[in-house]
Amino acid sequence: MHTVSKFTKFIPYLYFLSVIAYWFTTLNRLEGISAYPILLFGIPFLWQLIKPSRQLNFSLGIVFVCLSSYLIFAYLFDILNIIHWSESSKKILFYGGLLVVGNFVMSLWMVRNSIKKEF
Repeated sequence: MHTVSKFTKFIPYLYFLSVIAYWFTTLNRLEGISAYPILLFGIPFLWQLIKPSRQLNFSLGIVFVCLSSYLIFAYLFDILNIIHWSESSKKILFYGGLLVVGNFVMSLWMVRNSIKKEF
């Protein structure tokens, strides 16, 4: 059980790396070589796996909490019919819902790790 709790702090980074890898492979099929700059988004998360830094962890967590909160507000506006979305926008909102919730939870987990635990 101790080994499981030892490696749980790496779950958010692996989650974000898997999302970036999925995003890259999807766009690489459609766009080709212009999808390679997406891999640059994975560098801070990979760095956290190799050499963890409390400040980088907190910064990444806060940035992604803010981005996820912004997207959650978009969902709330859609539910409350404050903003009228087009059909293509509603499709993106529907399919990205789990991703947004996952990003928010993993971002909060990263902030919690940087506040409570030493790396």
